[in-house]
Amino acid sequence: MTGEDDAIGHSAGDDLAPGEDGRDPQAIARGVRGYVIGLVLAAMLTAASFWALGSGLIYGPGVPVALVALAVAQMGVHLVFFLHITTGPDNTNNVLALAFGVLIVALVLIGSIWIMANLAHNTMPAGMLQQMQR
Repeated sequence: MTGEDDAIGHSAGDDLAPGEDGRDPQAIARGVRGYVIGLVLAAMLTAASFWALGSGLIYGPGVPVALVALAVAQMGVHLVFFLHITTGPDNTNNVLALAFGVLIVALVLIGSIWIMANLAHNTMPAGMLQQMQR
């Protein structure tokens, strides 16, 4: 280790932003290739969703299930190819941030549904409201 190395062995020249591979042309080509693969997969899944909805080949009640499955697959493509969420040990913070975001969205969704159901349950029926106005 030289005097310019930090405590974990990185030299001052290794200080790159996340996702930045330096000036290595092969690394840049690999990065672009990953984005292109993700773009093609996302476009194929989007086209498959429209096909599943409009083709009539899928049994009617099964269309929502097919659309949900395709949406989950597309979320996986976005997480891996665009957000670079992997199972590596260096992605722990990214996975925790993603889990926290999912938790917050789930809490807002579930809370909204709960509040709307409670309001619908406690709202006076329309017929009774009309009788009171007479």
